[in-house]
Amino acid sequence: MLSWTKSTDCCSWDGVHCDEMTGQVIALNLTCSGLQGKFLSNSSLFQLSNLKRLDLSFNDFTGSLISHKFGEFSSLTHLDLSYSGFTGLIPSEISNLSKLHVLRILTTNTSGVYTLSLGPHNFELLLKNLTQLRELNLQYVDISSTIPLNFSSYLTTLWLPYTQLRGVLPERVFHLSNLESLDLSYNPQLTVRFPTTKWNSSASLMKLYLSGVNFTGTVPESFSHLTSLHGLDMSDSNLSGPIPKPLWNLTHIEILYLSENHLEGLISQFLRFGKLRSLSLRNNNLDGQLECLSYNRSWPQLDFLDLSSNSPTGPIPSNVSGLQNLQSLFLSSNYLNGTIPSWIFSLPSLTYLDLSFNTFSGKIQEFKSKTLHGVYLNNNQLEGPIPKSLLNQQSLQALLLPHNNISGQIASSICNLKELFALDLGNNNLDGAIPQCLGEMSRVWNLNLSNNSLSGTINTTFSIGNSFRVIKLDRNKLMGKVPRSLINCKHLKLLDLGNNELNDTFPNWLGDLPDLQILSLRSNKLHGPIKSSGNTNLFAQLQIVDLSSNGLSGSLPVSLFGNLQAMKIIDKSTRTPEYVSDQYGYNYAYLMTITTKGQDYDSVRILDSNMIMDLSKNRFEGHIPYIIGDLVGLRTLNLSHNVLEGHIPASLQNLSVLESLDLSSNKISGAIPPQLASLTFLAVLNLSQNHLFGCMPKGKQFDTFENSSYQGNDGLRGLPPSRDCGCDNRVPQETIPVELDQEEEEEEEDSPMISWQAVLMGYGCGLVIGLSVIYLMLSTQYPTWFSRTVVELEHRITTRMKKHKKRI
Repeated sequence: MLSWTKSTDCCSWDGVHCDEMTGQVIALNLTCSGLQGKFLSNSSLFQLSNLKRLDLSFNDFTGSLISHKFGEFSSLTHLDLSYSGFTGLIPSEISNLSKLHVLRILTTNTSGVYTLSLGPHNFELLLKNLTQLRELNLQYVDISSTIPLNFSSYLTTLWLPYTQLRGVLPERVFHLSNLESLDLSYNPQLTVRFPTTKWNSSASLMKLYLSGVNFTGTVPESFSHLTSLHGLDMSDSNLSGPIPKPLWNLTHIEILYLSENHLEGLISQFLRFGKLRSLSLRNNNLDGQLECLSYNRSWPQLDFLDLSSNSPTGPIPSNVSGLQNLQSLFLSSNYLNGTIPSWIFSLPSLTYLDLSFNTFSGKIQEFKSKTLHGVYLNNNQLEGPIPKSLLNQQSLQALLLPHNNISGQIASSICNLKELFALDLGNNNLDGAIPQCLGEMSRVWNLNLSNNSLSGTINTTFSIGNSFRVIKLDRNKLMGKVPRSLINCKHLKLLDLGNNELNDTFPNWLGDLPDLQILSLRSNKLHGPIKSSGNTNLFAQLQIVDLSSNGLSGSLPVSLFGNLQAMKIIDKSTRTPEYVSDQYGYNYAYLMTITTKGQDYDSVRILDSNMIMDLSKNRFEGHIPYIIGDLVGLRTLNLSHNVLEGHIPASLQNLSVLESLDLSSNKISGAIPPQLASLTFLAVLNLSQNHLFGCMPKGKQFDTFENSSYQGNDGLRGLPPSRDCGCDNRVPQETIPVELDQEEEEEEEDSPMISWQAVLMGYGCGLVIGLSVIYLMLSTQYPTWFSRTVVELEHRITTRMKKHKKRI
């Protein structure tokens, strides 16, 4: 709008068009003009009463309502308010624009929240007077109603994707005789049935997009008459069985998306579509080999090919020459093998290459393309060094090569990839040092160099303002200290430095990272106590902490437990737990090694409901703090192989979703709190190798645990350990003083200093004395309590004697 000055005629301003006869402004094209602020109803714009065309798209009027005064432009034929931040209800006054030919009010949907809506039952009202309408586009507007019948007969374009439409699509829509483009995608409550007779739009319809709707029935023969169809998207439409025969008559098809269905047959059948520019068959049951790609000059215009997640086998043919315009090639998650042919590396315009999750072998050759955005070769058997051509791609955003046999060092030239957001070289054979410049790659979100043979110190300096979300350097040979510059990674969610040789005290300062959810420093040489801090906001978002197999000492960190706010909440919503990942480009899942339920799991995806604390195999001492019972979201708690003593705190009963509890190999004493029987999710319990005594809790989960859960606690009685508790017919266990219980246990232990002969003599004397006392009692009528005492004494002597007889 720099040309908008008072010294020049407004009809000469950019974006302003005037009537040549009257000089009145009749059109404003202000798209992408950088306008911002509130759009108010008293704007001088509404004084331009003769406007015929108004385009305000791609500006920033965030939070502004669409004024009802837009309905006063009685001559308007073209109205575009797309992507400019308008919110609220679309005013019903828009329906007054009876001369309107084009109405575009597109918006975006952030985290499932609709910012614009029509209000219930307003769709039919909106269309009431728009009888001249040619184009209607309301993408991401919450319509939440059925589709009315009163569409303009002049309609050529009807785009209503992601609009919460419901009910049955009226057949009349397919019979709009001028219809050229129809998009009703991703309205899962909308049921679509195709007419079985020839459509009135058969000759005019060029684009038909119906992915993600509730499709019923089969593809009818009427499809054969869509002779002008150039684009068809029926992805995620529950199609199954062989490719519907009517599709083979679509001889002019250029864009064909049938992904996310259950279609069967040979991939080679699609070669009959000779004009294809874009083909997606992802996630079906299609099979055969890819020899069809080598047919002479097949698909010369094809620029997008996605055959991922099907069942083709064998190698990619090496003599392919007809795909020179290919920009995106996706063949992941198939059964392909052999080497990657050289023609793929020679594609001049290749942008995306995904060959992951196959069994390709051999070396990665040098790429000829300079336009690469994403290279995904993970989970194959590729070997050799990282190609130098990959490190000179100015537009490369994602480089994923994990789970191969790639060797050599990581060249510092990798830092030339200024646009990179995901770098994953994990699970290879890389060696040498980590390039110091990696921390200066300000756009990288995910850095994974785990499970290689990298050595030396982590001398990387992470710059201020970086974008790191994930840093995984675990399972290498790294030494030295945890780099203090990690404090600059303010967006960090996952840090895994486990299974290295780091020699440091616990980096308490990591608690200042506001978004840190997952921290693993397992299997290093960390030492000393975890010092307390006065800052109560440390580690507030932490959900998983693994400090196992180090040399940490001192008391368990009470102050740390008190700070773990995320672990103090149980997600009680009915939603399905999701994997922790970054919603950027590819859905890049967070992976790590965890120990839960007594098992090690390597490189697993992490559910956002996981709450894990593993402080095992250290030198922690003292009591288990009562405050640990506040961490009610915990699902795994492992404090085994330390020097902990004292009792098991009854507060553990508050961990209502706990699935795994391991306190084994400590010096814990006392009884097992009976309240733990209330932990109905507890699947794994290990209390072995401690000094526990008394009766076992019974009922619920405790009836399912094996003897191994308690072995090495000689004082425990009661099932499931294979010794009878012996207290069921006497005073209840909880009423027996601890001192007396211990005394009786000691009495029942067999001292090696007493021989069986001495016991036999004692038994004989005791029996004579006992009988004598009984005779005196009966003759003198002593109280009954004395009688019970004598019988109990005789029972103990008899039991002890039987034990010795068995051993003899």
